[in-house]
Amino acid sequence: MILSLLYVLVCGVALPVGGVQMQYLWRNQLGDIYSLGLGSAACLGAAVATMSGWCSLTVGAFIAQAICAIIVSLIALRLNTSHLITFGIIFGTFIGSLCTIVVTNAPTGDLLKQYYLWGAANFKLQSVTTFDIVVSLLLFALGLSVAFIYARKLTKHFQGEIELSQWSKAFILFMISMLVTSAVSICGTVGFVSLGVPNLARAIIKPADIRTQYALSAGLGTLLLLLTYLVVEYCNFGIYLPVSATMALIALPLTFILFTRDQK
Repeated sequence: MILSLLYVLVCGVALPVGGVQMQYLWRNQLGDIYSLGLGSAACLGAAVATMSGWCSLTVGAFIAQAICAIIVSLIALRLNTSHLITFGIIFGTFIGSLCTIVVTNAPTGDLLKQYYLWGAANFKLQSVTTFDIVVSLLLFALGLSVAFIYARKLTKHFQGEIELSQWSKAFILFMISMLVTSAVSICGTVGFVSLGVPNLARAIIKPADIRTQYALSAGLGTLLLLLTYLVVEYCNFGIYLPVSATMALIALPLTFILFTRDQK
């Protein structure tokens, strides 16, 4: 119970903060942490680990995301922002295709179910070791620290006052990847919160400083995930409710109302 609530907090902070950084880095509110293939890489690593048994599902997801982060960071040194977005989408599709091949050749139905339950996102932390948790929390602390260290530069970059160097962009992308890895490798690919929550926060208030956006997005993300966790655990009507799907169902009406109000 305590560890589950801890990772509600980790996901509720890491994913929206990572999403905000991507949007400020790209100067585009459609920027998302999964656009660069991180979600697909996590799924591929988890699938290979599950089907082969060579390591734990969590370790497999972490290794694959780390490799993806390195590749994307190196590519970022050579491409401008618009080309990087296009590359990320194509790269993510490629990795997703590899994951589909691995999953459809699952040796047993039990392994397929184990992978799917992780991929649908949950806070049950099955087969997660103390080492996994320690590494995850270290990555979370490191990624969040870098987010605040670069907050002022990202704000100025977003407002067009400065242009970040390619090395700075590559480093920030890598650290966003580590922040995302701290949550996704443990809990699976939690959707909506990294893209929907920052835009939901922006519909409520349009801050000039990215740190305000961090705080509001993290607060909303944690509250939404906590509500989702309580629904999944205690109001599930006797069926399994994936976290991502349940949260989207809860958050979409609220998002629609706020966006509609924002247009008036």
